[in-house]
Amino acid sequence: MTFDYRAFYRGRKVLITGGLGFIGSNLARRLVALDADVLLVDSLIDDYGGNLFNIDGIADRLHVNVADIRQQTTMNYLVRDRAVIFNLAGQVSHIDSMRDPYTDLEINCRSQLTVLEACRNHNPGVKVVFAGTRQVYGRPDSLPVDESQLVRPTDVNGINKAAGEYYHLVYNNVFGIRACSLRLTNVYGPRQLIKHNRQGFIGWFIRLAIENRPIQIYGDGSQLRDFVYVDDAADAFLRAGADDRCNGEVFNVGGNEAISHRDLATLLVKTAGSGRVEYVEWPADKKAIDIGSFYADSTKFKRTTGWAPGVSLGDGLRDTVAFYRAHFSQYVGPAAERA
Repeated sequence: MTFDYRAFYRGRKVLITGGLGFIGSNLARRLVALDADVLLVDSLIDDYGGNLFNIDGIADRLHVNVADIRQQTTMNYLVRDRAVIFNLAGQVSHIDSMRDPYTDLEINCRSQLTVLEACRNHNPGVKVVFAGTRQVYGRPDSLPVDESQLVRPTDVNGINKAAGEYYHLVYNNVFGIRACSLRLTNVYGPRQLIKHNRQGFIGWFIRLAIENRPIQIYGDGSQLRDFVYVDDAADAFLRAGADDRCNGEVFNVGGNEAISHRDLATLLVKTAGSGRVEYVEWPADKKAIDIGSFYADSTKFKRTTGWAPGVSLGDGLRDTVAFYRAHFSQYVGPAAERA
């Protein structure tokens, strides 16, 4: 009999750190639909992506605790009765990590230990799924990138995310806290932060297209990336959380195909019916940490859990553009911020 990972969550107590953010809120929607008992923890730090509008329509079907996961006593209490923790809280801006490495260290390293220590001391039977990143690989040796490639980050964020990931594996291997990590590639879709351009380029590109502004491509735009629609990413977390075959492992979670920045921008402009593409020289701060082309091999996760991306890039962009056009003011504020 095939294991139904969706039925696993019915009535189950689940915690999502960073739950008012992009992936966390979309995951929360899936869990609410599966009749899980959902608790969201989010610090709502300015410019990090947490947004109460992200739970519009489901706010009465879950619980929200506005708290900073760096607070040990708070996390000791919040993890106590949870069966699964999706640990998505983090600082995800590569540029911000280079400008303020200490804050990145606090959020992406120390806070992960806070969560794991709370679990070790107050809920050792919990399952934890960590939101990792393909950034830990740095510049790839070959393509596509599988999990056997060296972890060799090119920026502070990648180093700290790698450390956060390895904390989870150590707590799995030494303390018996069941944990795994999903190394996400470029996730996109509704509820992503588009207020500024420091948290991934695709959300910013989508905003520019909607505003009929130029989309600036660095260099010739030939560098390749793969993209995962947020619903597919949420499905990956659900599968990992329900499947103990994932324990102690890291998995790539990437898209079905690679596309160049140039072709991505062209497709986006066509899909939105607005915006235009411009080519500019690389800014020095971004060029210094660029990893070139990257796309992931997700075979390991597919074989382990049966996961596969289900939303094409064209369909995902169409639905994302439609979402932001309907709710634009909720994501850029009354006076659109220019970055």
